[in-house]
Amino acid sequence: MLRAFQIELNKLITWVCKLFGYNSTVFPGSITYNIRQNILTKIKYPKYVIGVTGSSGKGTTTDLIATTLKKAGLNVVYNASGSNGIRAVTTTILNNCDIFGRMKCDCLLLEIDERHLHLAFSKNKLTHLVITNITRDQPARNGNPDLIYDYIFKTLDGSTTLVVNGDDPTVSKCKVLYPGKVITYGLDKTKDSYKTSNYLSVDSAYCPKCHTKLKYDFYHYGHIGSYKCPNCDFARNPLDFLATDLDLDKKTLKINGKPFKINKNILYASYNTIGAYALCKTIGISDEVLNDTLNINIKEAKRGHEYNINGKNLTMLESKNENCLSYYQSIKYIVDEPGDKTVILGFDNVSRRYKFNDLSWLYDVDFEMLNNDSVKHIMCIGRFKYDVANRLKYANIDENKIILVNDIKEILNTALNLDSNNIYTMVCFDMTAIIKNQIEEIKNERN
Repeated sequence: MLRAFQIELNKLITWVCKLFGYNSTVFPGSITYNIRQNILTKIKYPKYVIGVTGSSGKGTTTDLIATTLKKAGLNVVYNASGSNGIRAVTTTILNNCDIFGRMKCDCLLLEIDERHLHLAFSKNKLTHLVITNITRDQPARNGNPDLIYDYIFKTLDGSTTLVVNGDDPTVSKCKVLYPGKVITYGLDKTKDSYKTSNYLSVDSAYCPKCHTKLKYDFYHYGHIGSYKCPNCDFARNPLDFLATDLDLDKKTLKINGKPFKINKNILYASYNTIGAYALCKTIGISDEVLNDTLNINIKEAKRGHEYNINGKNLTMLESKNENCLSYYQSIKYIVDEPGDKTVILGFDNVSRRYKFNDLSWLYDVDFEMLNNDSVKHIMCIGRFKYDVANRLKYANIDENKIILVNDIKEILNTALNLDSNNIYTMVCFDMTAIIKNQIEEIKNERN
C-alpha cells in the first residue's frame, strides 16, 4: 500500500508542478523519497537497467544511447532533463511505474551522479554501467578521484556489466579489482595528442596493482591517454572498442574500423560517441541502427550551440565549474579556432548543490592558454567576476583585455560592441540560461 501511495503521490505532485510552471524533475522525488528512502528497492525493473556515470560527459552519452535504443524499437525511460541526483532519479522511476511498482518500459536508462549511484542501487542492481571518466571534480564535495571510484564501486557486486573508458587509468582499476565483466573503449593517438604531460594537475599517475609510476605512450588531456605499468601487466591495451582516424574538422572517426560522425568538433564529443557505441554493441544493437543514429540522423550535441547574431559568430561552450579538465578542453577549443575572439567567463553559483563557494579550483584551470594573440577580449561576468579576473591576472593576461561586466543584462550587447567577430561563452549552467534569453531577445527585436 505504501509503495502505491508513493507512486501515485509522485505522479500527482509532478502534474501539479507542470500545471503551475514549476520544475517537475526534482521536487516530486524529494517528497516521495523522504517518505521512505528505500522506495526504489520496491520497484520491479525492466530487462535492461543502464546507468551512465562519471565526472563529465554523462549527459550527451546518455542522450546518444537513448536515441539509439529507441531507434532499435525499445521502449526507453530516461532522465532527459539531465537532473541526475537521487531525487530526480526517484521522480523519473516512479512516474513510469504502475501502482504495483512495475516499470512500463523495456529499458531504464539513467544519467546518474557518481555520488548518488549507491543511493539508487544499493540492493537492486544495474544490468550495465557506463563510466565516462573519473577526474578531479567538485573537490569541496567529492574530495579526490579515488574517493569517487570507491563511491561507484561500493554499489556493484559483479553482476553488472561495466562499459568503461579504458583511456582513464583511474577507471581502469576495475580491470584489476572488479569481479564482473568489463568492456573497455578508447581513442587512438590523434594529431593533437602529446608525448609529455603539459598539465600541472594530473589526477592519476601510479599503477593500481603495484604502485609503480605509469609510463605514457601519449596523452589526450590530463591523465587520459595510453599508459602502461613498466613493472606489471596493468595497461590501457587491449581495448574492446578502439576509435581511430579522428578528424575534428570533419567531425568524423572510425570505431573498430567503421566510420562514424561526432556531433561537435571537440575532443570530448568523440568519447561520448565511442561510449554510446560500446554500450549499444554490448547489448546487441545492430550496425544498421547504429549507422542511422551515429551517422545519418546524429543527435545534436547537448552542450554547445552556435548562433549568428548581428553578423557575429557566437559559440556557447558549457564548462563545468570545479572541473579543471572541462575548462581545459573548452579553452583549447577556443584557442585552436581561427579568427579574433572575445571570451565570456563567469558564474553566479559555484555549485547548484551546495554553498561552499570554494574557488581554489580556479587555480587548477590552465587559464594561461588564453594568453594568446587571437584572444582580444575576456569578459568577466557574474557574482564571482572579480575572482575570475584576479585569476586571469595571475595568468599574466594583459589587463587591458579584461572587461568586468557589472550589469548582467548587458552581457551580449557588450560583446557585440567589441571588435572581435567571434564570441565564445565558457560558462556554467546558470549563465547559459541567461545568455540564451538574451539571444532570444535580440532575435525578437531584429524581427
